[in-house]
Amino acid sequence: MSEWLGVAIAIVSSSLGGTAAAVTRYLVVSADPLTLALLRWGIGVLCVLPVALLMRARWPGPQDLPSVVGLGFLFYGLFTILYNLAIGYTTAARASLALSTLPLQTMVVGALLGVEALTVRKTLGVCIAVLGVVAALALDLGIAPAGAWKGELIMAVGVVCMALYNVLSRPLIQRSSALGFLAVGMGAGAVALLIVTLVTGRLAVLATFGTGQWIAGVYLGVTGGALAFILWVMALERASPTRVANTMTVNPIAAALLASVLVGEPVTLNLVLGLVAVFAGIWLATSEPVAAKSEPSAGSAASR
Repeated sequence: MSEWLGVAIAIVSSSLGGTAAAVTRYLVVSADPLTLALLRWGIGVLCVLPVALLMRARWPGPQDLPSVVGLGFLFYGLFTILYNLAIGYTTAARASLALSTLPLQTMVVGALLGVEALTVRKTLGVCIAVLGVVAALALDLGIAPAGAWKGELIMAVGVVCMALYNVLSRPLIQRSSALGFLAVGMGAGAVALLIVTLVTGRLAVLATFGTGQWIAGVYLGVTGGALAFILWVMALERASPTRVANTMTVNPIAAALLASVLVGEPVTLNLVLGLVAVFAGIWLATSEPVAAKSEPSAGSAASR
């Protein structure tokens, strides 16, 4: 039941992340990737930190603090800059489809690090989902923006950061708490982004924002930053990294629907067919009988 609850929470998180992709696409014409990253995580940590304090979250211990901060720099810093840069080249839906390679990369990283054993059923489910992504991107290439492949390649490279974050986070979360881990990691990433933004003078870009941009920016921080990632770390606390990552393949649905409203991006038949394969893959990878699992227990993962 815990695994299924974790997967359900991750699906909600991934859907919110899809709307964040559409909002980022809307904002990327007004601000550079670094400033957008600061906007998202700066507002996000201002929401997460008070909640963590009110809930009396358990904070990472001294032995885990460097790892939590390092993962914060990796994900909330480097990954988010690459994510925003990628969306500047392609559509929100196509960028989100490239982001959907996360399950495959998480599965491979988890296996290489010995954190999560592979099963035939899980591997088959992830491969079906990823093939749906690849097919949708390839078939719609003719109507994609010029240079869209650059954005999708940047996104695929950036996903390595998120795969490492997924795999390495779980034992750290279990030794502290989801909220404590999130607040410290997101805070470290936001501080690093603030320093770089101030040094490079990019913070002045925010002064040019109108009402529409600020509404979108606040939504990006509160929903796409704080809420989506509170749910994401809660999911990682309950389910295996690959199963959580596999829900990322629902991300393009929300991205495509909202982007069609905000920036007029089309929802194509190939995208829909690709998403059908994605859902089939999610079901296959997350419906494995308990007796067939060969993953390490939460206790053994935490002791690594």
